[in-house]
Amino acid sequence: MSAAQVVRDHPDGSALTVWVVPGARRTEVVGYHGDAVRVRVAAPPEKGLANKAVASLLGDVLGAKVRLISGATSRRKRFVVVAVEPPMLIAQLESLLD
Repeated sequence: MSAAQVVRDHPDGSALTVWVVPGARRTEVVGYHGDAVRVRVAAPPEKGLANKAVASLLGDVLGAKVRLISGATSRRKRFVVVAVEPPMLIAQLESLLD
């Protein structure tokens, strides 16, 4: 798996596919899960808390604004990384995960 497979172009920047594991011991980006980035969050999957935790974590790690664009009630979600072009996001993910 590579970062290029989880990132797509989006009008607002880059779309990132994420597989979320809510209710984990730690909040962290841990690697790949199929064609998605695997993220563990301590927040429970209730009232959007896990979604907010993932957006916050990705925003901190990537240094950009991140918002959910699909998959609000699914483990598989898509987030847009605002104003970050795909090649830049791919490079950031590769340095973070490889």
